[in-house]
Amino acid sequence: MRSNLPKFTTVALILVGATGLGGCATKGFVREQIATVNTRIDGMDGRLRTVEGTSGQALAQAQAAAGQAQQNGQRIDQINGRVDGMEQQMQQRQRKPRG
Repeated sequence: MRSNLPKFTTVALILVGATGLGGCATKGFVREQIATVNTRIDGMDGRLRTVEGTSGQALAQAQAAAGQAQQNGQRIDQINGRVDGMEQQMQQRQRKPRG
């Protein structure tokens, strides 16, 4: 009768060895991966700063345009009041009989 103990021992050693060697990443590998991610983050950070600057400028321009539009609206209201007054004067003059 043959013993299965040597086969079992060999298989057990192979499994333990494979598990022990395959589960750990080296420091160099981890540093490479982190460096790649950090480079991508730095690029995105630069883009974000550019977008923030552009959006800040757009906001300032929009606020200036809104202020100008409000001033223009006030001027139009003043002109409309003057035109209405002139129309009333013209209508009154046309109603008066000449004579």
